Amino acid sequence: MFDDWEALQALLPQVDDVVRSLGRPVDVVVIDDGSTRECPDDLARDLHAVGSVRVVRLRRNVGHQRAIAIGLALLAESGAHATVAIMDADGEDRAQDLPRLLDRIRRDPSVEVVFAERLRRTESVAFRLLYHAYRAIHLALTGVRVRVGNFSVLSARAVAALVAMPELWNHYAAAVFRSRLSYASVPTERGTRLHGTSKMHFVSLVAHGLSAMSVFGETVGVRLMVGSLALTLASALAFGFSLAGGPAGPAVWSVVFLVLSSQALVASVFFAFAILASRSGTGFLPVRDHRFFVLRERVLRDAP
Repeated sequence: MFDDWEALQALLPQVDDVVRSLGRPVDVVVIDDGSTRECPDDLARDLHAVGSVRVVRLRRNVGHQRAIAIGLALLAESGAHATVAIMDADGEDRAQDLPRLLDRIRRDPSVEVVFAERLRRTESVAFRLLYHAYRAIHLALTGVRVRVGNFSVLSARAVAALVAMPELWNHYAAAVFRSRLSYASVPTERGTRLHGTSKMHFVSLVAHGLSAMSVFGETVGVRLMVGSLALTLASALAFGFSLAGGPAGPAVWSVVFLVLSSQALVASVFFAFAILASRSGTGFLPVRDHRFFVLRERVLRDAP
């Protein structure tokens, strides 16, 4: 949650209505990602079925992926042995879909994480075209299809595993895929924002996509290296053909492609080895380092 108090205040009663039908206790932890405005005192005033409501304020804005990592680390630290649901505070993750996600993870004990999978995108045509292009690039470089976002439920075991992964600091969903935890998805509709406008812009979206691919840095590096090697060999064959008496025009282009592909091969080899060398360090470890970013915690509602 970042400066979305009005949307969150509208979302919480919807969560409260869902809790009535669940027949199980539900507590809410709000990760305030360094908002410019303080939490309203009456944020939890219209709640009846929800148990406790706790607001964790971070020292500064770290972005929604890292805020999720800090939230999961806090839950793991508290020793909670319960199913955890991750939702954005703006209402686009619909509270009414929570029972279906919870039912899916309850029915199959082998599944550790259940994602909400969007049936269709509702953004502009330009955004959807760019999104599909990104999905194609992501699949080509990582071998993983992009179909889900943050909205999900996960077991306590999954929480314990993810907070020990440095990759969680970059991208939650990608860390799940990298962790080899068993996961499933449930088709859902995208909700409408309950108040205000999105804080995400083009640069943020590009950075978000690159963060997801960075989790698979080793795979990306190796695939780039193999692709560059294939281009270099093809360019070398074309150059050899031109020397053997091929047309003069293609000969010039074959030299150009040979030089460019060779440079790409060298760059990709360095990239792949740099990524592999980084495996010796853990970097930021959420389970160990999350407390550096927590400014304070405030309880707005105690569990009955």
